[in-house]
Amino acid sequence: MPAIPSLGGLRGRSNRRPDATTDSRKAAHVIDCAVYVDGERLPGHWTHSEAIAEVRRRRAGFVWIGLFEPDEEQIQGVAETFGLHELAVEDAVHAHQRPKLDRYEETLFMVLKTVRYIEHESPTTANEIVETGEIMAFLGKDFIVTVRHGKHSELSGLRHDLECEPDRLCGGPAAVLHGIADRVVDSYLAVSESFEQDIDVIEAAVFAPRSPIGAEQMYLMKREILELRRAVMPLAVPLRRLAEGYTPLVPEHVRSYFRDVDDHLTTVSERVASFDELLTTLVDATLAKISLQQNTDMRKITAWAAIIAVPTMVVGVEGMNFDYMPELHWRFGYPLVMLVIVTACLILYRIFRRNRWL
Repeated sequence: MPAIPSLGGLRGRSNRRPDATTDSRKAAHVIDCAVYVDGERLPGHWTHSEAIAEVRRRRAGFVWIGLFEPDEEQIQGVAETFGLHELAVEDAVHAHQRPKLDRYEETLFMVLKTVRYIEHESPTTANEIVETGEIMAFLGKDFIVTVRHGKHSELSGLRHDLECEPDRLCGGPAAVLHGIADRVVDSYLAVSESFEQDIDVIEAAVFAPRSPIGAEQMYLMKREILELRRAVMPLAVPLRRLAEGYTPLVPEHVRSYFRDVDDHLTTVSERVASFDELLTTLVDATLAKISLQQNTDMRKITAWAAIIAVPTMVVGVEGMNFDYMPELHWRFGYPLVMLVIVTACLILYRIFRRNRWL
C-alpha cells in the first residue's frame, strides 16, 4: 500500500506552485539575457544569475540583459545579483528622468531619452508630432543592464547588429553603451530632419495669401520642439564625460567613439536651437499678419460705413416733416436727390479705392 504523504509534505507542494508562478511573472519583463565572450554570443538560455556566474567563472566576457518596463518587484532580483544602487533602481522603475550620467561605486547609471516622429498628413492639423521614451543603462565591468520605457525604444535590432560585428562587442559593456547612445542620437537626427520639413511647410503657409494657419499651430510646433530639446540638450554633458575619461569602465579605444556621438549630438542641438528661433520668428510674423488683417478689415468697414452715411444723412434730412421745403413740391426733386446720393457715394468709393481702403 503506497505511503500517504504527510500534511507537511502537502504543504510543501502547495507552496512550490505559487513560487513557480511568481518566478514566471518576474521573468516576463526580461526581453533577452545573453553572455558574450570574445565578441561571440554563447548558446543557450540564461537567467541573470546563471549568466553572471558563467562570466565570472570564465573571467572573461560580459552579460547583457534587457528589461522592459519592470516594476520594483520584478527588478529586485536583477538589482541584487548585479549590485545595483537602490537610488538608480528607483529611477529606472519610475522613469520620467532627465538624460544624465551617475556613478555609484563600481557601476555607472545612464539615462537617455528616446524620440519617435509621429507620421501625420500635415503639421497644420497634427495634434502630436513627437513621442518620447527612455532607456536606462547600468554599466559594470562585466555586465550591462538596459531598462526600456516606451514601445518605440526597442533594442533588439541593435543587439542583432552588434552580434554581427564581434569586433565591436570585444570592447565589452562600454561598446554596447556606445551602440545605444549612437542609435539614440541617430534617431534625433532623423526626427530633426522630419521636423525641418514640417517647419518648411508651416513657413510657406504663414506667408501665403489667405493662409488658414493660425498662432495655435505655431505653439503646437514650439511645444513639440521643446519636447525634443528636453531630450537632446541635457545629453551633451554625459556624452562629454564618457569621451573625456570620466570612468575606467569605458576603455580608451571606446572613448573616441563617444566623441563621434557627441559631435552628432552637437549637430542636432544646433538644429533644434535654430528651429526654436525660426518658430519664434514665425509666431511673431503670424501675429503681425493677423494684426494687419484686422486693420485691413477695420478700414474696409470704416470705408463702407462712410459711404452708407451719405444716403442716410440725405434721407434723414428729406424725411423731416416741415411745411416749407421747396424741393418737396418740385417735379425733379426726387430724381435730383437720388442723383446727389449716387454721385456722392461714387466719389467716396473712388477715393477709398485710390487709397486702397477697399
